[in-house]
Amino acid sequence: MFLKHLSLVNYKNFASKTLEFDPVINCLVGDNGVGKTNILDAIYHLSFGKSYFNPVSTQNIKHDTDFFVVEGEFEKEERTEKIICSFKKGMKKVIKRNGKAYEKFSDHIGFLPLVIISPSDRDLIIEGSDTRRKFMDGVISQSDKEYLQTLIKYNKVLVQRNSLLKYFVANNTFDPNTLSIYNEQLHGLGSKIHEKRVSFISSFTPIFKEQYAHISEKDEQIMLSYESQLSEKGLLDLLESNIDKDRAIQYTSVGIHKDDLNFTIAGHPIKKFGSQGQQKSFLIALKLAQFHFIKEQAKTTPILLLDDIFDKLDENRVSQIVGLVDNDNFGQIFISDTHAERTENVVKNIRQSYKIFTL
Repeated sequence: MFLKHLSLVNYKNFASKTLEFDPVINCLVGDNGVGKTNILDAIYHLSFGKSYFNPVSTQNIKHDTDFFVVEGEFEKEERTEKIICSFKKGMKKVIKRNGKAYEKFSDHIGFLPLVIISPSDRDLIIEGSDTRRKFMDGVISQSDKEYLQTLIKYNKVLVQRNSLLKYFVANNTFDPNTLSIYNEQLHGLGSKIHEKRVSFISSFTPIFKEQYAHISEKDEQIMLSYESQLSEKGLLDLLESNIDKDRAIQYTSVGIHKDDLNFTIAGHPIKKFGSQGQQKSFLIALKLAQFHFIKEQAKTTPILLLDDIFDKLDENRVSQIVGLVDNDNFGQIFISDTHAERTENVVKNIRQSYKIFTL
């Protein structure tokens, strides 16, 4: 699978832009602020129906305009797939595949598998558990539609239960029977999600460790582990034993929406004890493991976006990653960089076709 053509109208800093891509390697070079990352984000938009860097749709519209259109033409399984993502202020975003609009955006997730590696990935280490859960859910959802639908249902029921808890306090009332209906629903959905996450971590961790060893070229004790309240107790029991607390704070304090991933090196949190180099290697290993996991599960090679990759790794390491296209592990790769010569030095040594776009 690869992206052949990209067209932008009023997207971020571009009033109008059209690009024809190479099926293997594409390099976007130019000074900071010219829009290299915005082009990568537009490609991400076509895969996920939203921006990677700014999910607020109105903030992806070019200044002094009121809409944007991102259009891409993909080659997938010897078929041309035309995807259009458009948004106008005051209206709902629309995603179309071959002229037909999706009723649910979630139906599009996983159709065009994609992995992005960006400097903003550091949020996975420094931010809260919500960021790491989104990463985990995003990896699983690209190859498991049932998981994504279960997760959407769980979150809807969670909102309803939280609204009920607020209603009880506002009206000085309490109805345990109504609450128990939501408890049962959360238990059924949450248990399925927990089971899938446990299975995912079991499969994902060895891939991650292999990628880390390849990138760091060191034998370091790195670990990725899944932390969940459901590992100790069933969700129904957790919900029932925390009813008093939930009523007091007016939201659901237990469940799979509290899960987290622990990142450690030599048994200690990498956030506190990992060097900058170790953290960079850890993050890229996570993303490359994501790439290989999705490729194996979805039976489709994801597009790989490398945003400002030289900010994370030296030229030799970048060469190692890009060089992997030589053995057919990868499909189409996009690279952004501020130094054209540095980028070309990396890609010209690889026995694959490439294009360089100067912005």
